[in-house]
Amino acid sequence: MKSSTRDNVEGKMHQVKGKIKETVGKVVHNSNLEAEGIAEKIGGEAQEKIGEIKKVKGH
Repeated sequence: MKSSTRDNVEGKMHQVKGKIKETVGKVVHNSNLEAEGIAEKIGGEAQEKIGEIKKVKGH
């Protein structure tokens, strides 16, 4: 699998995991879990963007 594709897929996976953690944190009123989910989601978005940049550059 190309590096750009791997970054794209892993980024989307982290976004989904982050959204789940964020939602569960809200439901159970656990602000630490909610914050962890938000951070993971943002990290996934960044990783996905890196994959898009690599794809444009041809890596």
